[in-house]
Amino acid sequence: MSFFCGKYPIIEKRTLAKGIYSVIIDAPELADEAEAGQFANIGIPGFTLRRPISICEIDRERKTLRFVFEVRGKGTYALAQLSEGDSLDVLAPLGRGFKIPEGKKIIVVGGGIGVPPLLEIARETSSLCTAILGFRDYTRIILNDEFEEFGTKTILCTDDGSVGVHGVVTTPLEEELKSGNYALVCACGPEPMIRAIIKICEQYGVPCQVSLEQRMGCGVGACVACSCMTVRNGEEHYARVCKDGPVFNAEEVKLGG
Repeated sequence: MSFFCGKYPIIEKRTLAKGIYSVIIDAPELADEAEAGQFANIGIPGFTLRRPISICEIDRERKTLRFVFEVRGKGTYALAQLSEGDSLDVLAPLGRGFKIPEGKKIIVVGGGIGVPPLLEIARETSSLCTAILGFRDYTRIILNDEFEEFGTKTILCTDDGSVGVHGVVTTPLEEELKSGNYALVCACGPEPMIRAIIKICEQYGVPCQVSLEQRMGCGVGACVACSCMTVRNGEEHYARVCKDGPVFNAEEVKLGG
């Protein structure tokens, strides 16, 4: 798959929650190539290393890509200062995305800032998709209305019970797997959440794909800074999250804990 490096105009910028921003760029060649679950490595003026940001939404008709990111440090703070009309320095689309079966029911499970990479799946699968989205509290909820606009059954969970299910995403996930004939679960979020989801999917015999977070350097597999342990054919191998992932089949990943 091809990737491109260039500067693309920001045509829309919005604040979704405190410290969380949505940016849409006009990028025809990127929109033609990108897949759900891939990411971009974004250059920020004044910083040597690019920042990896998941692709949130691909609009092939408008020829745009959308990114949703959270300010977590100086680099993402500087990124948040860009405005509509500014250009974004983008290397994309990178990595391997989700492989979604056609015409089958699926579940996407996201936690916090792990929710945005799953929105494109909902766009592509509509009513065949059930989204289980977990947040700390109601002030951190993002994108739920957009999942619903795509016709996706959307279940919200909050740690404090301020909205939706009081507790973790695994409770409604298990309920859905008991009652529905699902072909796949796709997950993105904190590692403890990913471990729990993998365990439940194994219990119910449902395939699972997970998107992993890892510190990255080059973003194209050259520097191996983002290596993680995987298991294939019973043997352990180091894989590069940026090139071999960020999406992996659950049975391939070896997580701590």
